[in-house]
Amino acid sequence: MDEILLKGMTFYGYHGALEEENRLGQRFIIDAKLGLSLQKAGETDQLEHTVSYADVFENIRNICEGERYSLIEALAHRIAQCILDNFNIVQKVQISVKKPQAPISGMFDYMQVSVRRVRNG
Repeated sequence: MDEILLKGMTFYGYHGALEEENRLGQRFIIDAKLGLSLQKAGETDQLEHTVSYADVFENIRNICEGERYSLIEALAHRIAQCILDNFNIVQKVQISVKKPQAPISGMFDYMQVSVRRVRNG
């Protein structure tokens, strides 16, 4: 299986379990790894045989910026399900959500959740 990787997509959203996170918002960094066959796209050089990165990006942006979740686990799950629902050529997806400004006292780069989903059938 081949892969398409969209890495380091950064959005401002209002996800978190704390009232402050929901009021002030923060940055979220998303990585998406899409598993699919790229053989036909490679042979034909036609966009219709692959996934438009721009369309995937816009779907992720709409979720991150337009929806609200208490848990980044739920955010990651929602993004993964959206990709499988909207891009039939994608057979599996891995979504990582990084939260660099998690409300934790201490030094860290980010907290991260990763989910993997596979198309049924």
